[in-house]
Formats: sequence, C-alpha cells, structure tokens
Amino acid sequence: MYMSIIPMFALLKFFPRIRIWATPVGLVIAAMALGLASLSTNVVHLILTQGIMYSIGGGLAWTPILFYIEEWWVRRRGFAFGVTMAGLGLSGAILPIAIQWMLEKYGFRTTLRVCALSFVVLNFPVLFFFKPRLPLSQTSQSRSFDMSFWTCRKFLIHESTIIIQGLGYFLPAIYMPLYARSIGASGLESTATIILLNFAAFIGCVCMGSAVDRFDVVDCLCITAVISTSSVFLLWGFATSLPVLYVFCIVYGIFAGCNSSAWSAIMRDTKEKREGADLGMVFACLSAGKGVANLCSGPLSEALLRAGSWKAGMAYGSGYGTLIVFTGTSAFLSGWSYAAKRLGWL
Repeated sequence: MYMSIIPMFALLKFFPRIRIWATPVGLVIAAMALGLASLSTNVVHLILTQGIMYSIGGGLAWTPILFYIEEWWVRRRGFAFGVTMAGLGLSGAILPIAIQWMLEKYGFRTTLRVCALSFVVLNFPVLFFFKPRLPLSQTSQSRSFDMSFWTCRKFLIHESTIIIQGLGYFLPAIYMPLYARSIGASGLESTATIILLNFAAFIGCVCMGSAVDRFDVVDCLCITAVISTSSVFLLWGFATSLPVLYVFCIVYGIFAGCNSSAWSAIMRDTKEKREGADLGMVFACLSAGKGVANLCSGPLSEALLRAGSWKAGMAYGSGYGTLIVFTGTSAFLSGWSYAAKRLGWL
C-alpha cells in the first residue's frame, strides 16, 4: 500500500475528474477484499485479497488526501499531515482488542466479514466532508510531472533516512506480542503491546506534525532518532518484565512512530529547492521508500532470528538479541541527516 501511492497519484494527476470518485471506489474495493478474504482456503487467496486487492483499494482511497491537504492547509500543513497520520495509530490502538475477541469467539471468516461491513458503515458517512476546497476549474490542470527533486541532495538524504529507519521500524510491531509471550504474558497482555505502540504513535504524530511547522525538520528527526535508539537498547534490551516492556512500547511508539508526520516539512523543503516539484509525488516517493523498507524487513528479520541466541543477559540473550540490535542500529542511523546538516550537505 505504501508503494501503490505513486501509480495512484499519477492516475489522479492525469485524470483529475476522477479524484472525487477515487475514495468511494477505493473503499468499495477494500471492503470487497476483506469479504473475499473470508472465503479463503489457502494462503494464495489471502495474498490476492488482503495483500494485493486491499492495497489497491486502500491506496486509491487514500491518495486524494495528497491533493486536498495541499488545497486546505498552508501554514499549518505539517499539523494537518500529523493529524492524518495520527489516525492510523488511533485505529491501531482501538481495533486489536475487538479483533482479538472476535477471532477467538467467531473465527477469522466471521471476523473478516464484520470488518468489511464495519469498513463501509464507518467510512462512507465521512465522504460527505471529504472534498476539495477549490472547483476543478481553479486547480492546476497540468498533467506533466517534475521529477527534478530526485536530483535534490536534501530530498535524497531524507529519502535514505526513511528507508534506513523503516528497515527496523516495523520489527517491534511484528515481534512484540511474541516476545511478550516469551516472558510470560497472556494473550490479552501481549496484545496490549501493539495497542500501546499504536496509541503512542498517535500522540507522536500529532506532536511531530505541530513541531515541524515551528522547528527545523532535521533537528526534530534527530531528537526522535536519539530517543527511539535509546529506548530500544536500554528498555527493550533489558525488558524481562511486562512493565518495562510496556514503557518501551510507549516511548518507542511516540518517537519512532511519528516520522511520517515529518514528511510535510520534507516536501516543503524540497519544494524550496525544486520549485516545480509536485508535492504529492514527493510524498508518494517518500511513502514508496518506506514500503521498500517494509518489504525488506520481513525476510531480513527472519534471517536475523535464525542467526541464533547470544550468550548475553536480559532480552539480548532471549533469541531476539539480533533483532534488538538491528532495530536500535537502524533507528540510530536514521538520524544521519543531522550529521549531513552539520557537514553542510543540507
């Protein structure tokens, strides 16, 4: 879904009149994907429905935001993006409990059908408020793309930090429930780690969106890199009890989960260097970078787990030591834009 925003943005750029239909059509496709997934009898069916079809629908439904935020907000655009990204964290904090309960009580088929129905009931009323500020006749009708931002050193440095951070960012969310169970957590207690991560990301996204409207984005990203790195090595690395693990989830969620809210400032800075650049395409490319990291982090994490246990204490010797070190290292290296700034490269 991260990577699908590029072709979706291109589609809506070339055919601006279909933007108003993109979100409802995308929502229908996503809901159908969930419904069809409930009929799955093997993994291939899940890949086609929840993997591919849902991503196409979700990307199509989401992409008009790139056009509408640019029309509605200027001075507080970072805050607007922050609130938008925060919605992902808020839903991720609410849904796991309900889904876990339905899975245990009714199974995955009924759960997916309820999710599909809820998807329609909850989203379609919002469409009444989801609209552009300007008539289509007053917006830019250019169908050409200015991709010169790929020659902008500032953009390339930020793109690299997103990929580096993304390589490790998804690993705690994937393995935290498993690690929680390994130290004695129950099913609900292990699910609580995901809830805390997502709710903390909600708080972080709002704060980061507001911060990049006021302060230099490189300084903001440096702070998040330092604190998220410290949380991985000092909290997760020494977490042998649930309270410490929960504290890690909160700190890491706030400071690692907010990076996407800084993209609006990266778009703004890139626009200053390459005036003709499409802000939406800049965002789409940043999103694709995170998508590449997401794709790579899965098989990479499996390879790290197969590396074996370390003869070390605390969480480092639990079998997850390689994951902890890799996640912390990627978080640390994601702040290298601050070093680039100090060297005069930005």
